[in-house]
Amino acid sequence: MLLAIDVGNTNSVFALHDGTDFVASWRSETVAKRTADEYFVFLNQLMGLNGIKAKIDRVIVSSTVPRVVFNIRLLADKYFECRPIVVGKPETELGIDVRVDEGTTVGPDRLVNTVAAFDQFGGDLIVVDFGTATTFDVVDHDGAYIGGVIAPGVNLSVEALHQAAAALPHIDVTKPENVIGTNTVACMQSGVFWGYVGMIEGIVKQIRSEHPRAMRVIGTGGLASLFERGTDVFDTLVPELTLHGLVVIADRNKDE
Repeated sequence: MLLAIDVGNTNSVFALHDGTDFVASWRSETVAKRTADEYFVFLNQLMGLNGIKAKIDRVIVSSTVPRVVFNIRLLADKYFECRPIVVGKPETELGIDVRVDEGTTVGPDRLVNTVAAFDQFGGDLIVVDFGTATTFDVVDHDGAYIGGVIAPGVNLSVEALHQAAAALPHIDVTKPENVIGTNTVACMQSGVFWGYVGMIEGIVKQIRSEHPRAMRVIGTGGLASLFERGTDVFDTLVPELTLHGLVVIADRNKDE
């Protein structure tokens, strides 16, 4: 059984793959100080509640929080008796080229999304991921990662607006009934929703203008389905794109 771990800045996802499909997945807050023992208790209890008795013998992790990786390594070594595959380490084979400026470090989540998107859809893609940051990653015709765009995440922007302006409340991100708001909350929701729709469409348009071939747009992340309601820019949504990429990379790094 493969344990695929996607550690983001805000949340972490733990998913079990039996070689054919995912059998379970769980989400928790990302806590950099969480120990290997705490991870094991968390996973062991959830597996028990779901009636899962299969042994975990492989682990892969993609983490945007470097401090977490050490305890994930301990978890794999102590409880699952295996060496984890860590996306971003030189020894981990991705199966794609990374064509960016020399010395540039690309987030492991963006590399995993590139691998997953190319595996599912081929090349010439724009992958839009709605996470703590909203990222646009460009996949070339041969699957290479060739760069992208990083913008503030939706929830991050909402929180910053609330904190910076004392008179403005904290709001939920939703599609408003009308563009023109008639109260403060409606005005803010309209600004956030339609502002991000405009940003998505504008950035996709600019990326396409710099790329020599037609491109498809893949959306992923928790808020992708919400913003799809306001634009036809997405060709398809894949909520679990990152987890799929982790499985593909794990298969490419099997011990012979």
